[in-house]
Order: sequence, then structure tokens, then C-alpha cells
Amino acid sequence: MQEFFTLHIKRQDSPEGQHYWEDFKIPYRPNMNVVSSLMEIQRNPVNAEGKTVNPVVWECNCFEEVCGACAMIINGKPRQSCSALIDRILEEKGDQPITLEPLTKFPVIRDLMVDRQILFDNLRRVRAWIPIDGTFPLGRGPRYDENVRRWAYDISRCMTCGCCAEACPNFNEKSGFIGPNAIAQVRLFNAHPLGRMQREERLAALIGHGGIQECGNAQNCVRVCPKEIPLTDAIAALNMDCNLFAIKRFFKR
Repeated sequence: MQEFFTLHIKRQDSPEGQHYWEDFKIPYRPNMNVVSSLMEIQRNPVNAEGKTVNPVVWECNCFEEVCGACAMIINGKPRQSCSALIDRILEEKGDQPITLEPLTKFPVIRDLMVDRQILFDNLRRVRAWIPIDGTFPLGRGPRYDENVRRWAYDISRCMTCGCCAEACPNFNEKSGFIGPNAIAQVRLFNAHPLGRMQREERLAALIGHGGIQECGNAQNCVRVCPKEIPLTDAIAALNMDCNLFAIKRFFKR
């Protein structure tokens, strides 16, 4: 029976600091996940060389793949560390170390914690909400057509974790691409019976700088989404909506 496994962690002591790698031997227990492994380091911050070091910093909240906060790169793939089970990883990797890295598309705060503020800024950019201005009574929400509700619910499960942005080759500082999750949220809120009132404002944001035209259709986003959201379907649908909107706006001049 395996007594220990090794975490090979990419660390960085500050946003301006240089990264370095550090190994930790973790006592094995059945049914552990990556978060519980990091908690072991927090309880006993001694690296594989026997040196006491600062505990590894990471972010987590819900422990049940709902909040998206614990996203990191595990063995080269962006995913949620709360649902990454050590037993399954060891089956895939054997005795090799489990490699943990911070997401690369966002500024590192420290170790495995990154600043995902750009994702929320992009949601503001496309007005990914339903305005409530007090002009009508708040009661039961309007009914969805069942065919719309099914795919809209899938999109609503987005955690803004950043995995899709991490996997997207077009999401970077040079392109300014708004990212797959923001595009999908436009489809969600444009389909809402009340959200339709801001439909053109959202489409206008999507055809601006860094908008949907920056998508290269690599389809990496849908492969890594922990919620299996049909991101490419949303992008395809909004490509059509944006083209029609742009043509309509052109002839209105």
C-alpha cells in the first residue's frame, strides 16, 4: 500500500517575485483530493528535503465544484482542485509527482492563487445581469420556453473559474479577447424574457475590441469546462446574432 505521494508545486512568493518549484511528500489516505493534500502542507509545512517553509497559498471556498475559486493547473490541465481526486490522478500518473501550477492567463498573487478580476470585468462589459430598477413588482419570474430553458440552465452553471480562458489560445493580454465564458453569458441573458431589453447593448459589446471576432474556434474551452457547458454552441449562435446586428446597425446609419 502506498504510504506517501509527491506534490511538485510551482511557487511564487509575491506578484513581482520569481517562481520556483518545491516538492512535498504527503501521507496518503484514501479519497483525498488536491485541496485536502494542500491542507496537509498547511498543517505541516515541511518540504521533501525536510526544511520548514511557508505554507502553500491557494484559494478555495465551497469544496464541491460550485464556486470555481480553486481552479489551478493539475498535471498540465486546468481544473478544479476540489474535484481532482488523488486516487484517480495516481492511477493515471503512477508514481510520478502530481504537478500543481497556478493558472497562467491571470496575474499570480502568491503560489497557486491568481487574480481573476479580468473575468468579472468582462462580465460587466457585456452587462451579464438582469437590471432591476423597481418599476415592476418582484414576484415569480417570467416563464421560459422549455427548449430555451434547457440550454440556458447549462450556461447558468458557469462558475467563472477561468478554466476555459486558460485553455483558450486567443485569451491573452495582446488580443484583449473577452473570453468564452463572457460570450456564453451574453447568450444566457439575451434569451431571458427581461434581459432581452439590453440585447443590443450586449451584442454591441461583443463586436467591439476583443469581442467575438477574436475567437479562433480552437474549441479548447468546451473540452476543459468542469461543468461541461456547451460553450462552442453559444459562440456559434452569437456569431450569427452579432453578424445580423452589425448588418442592421450599418444600414441604420
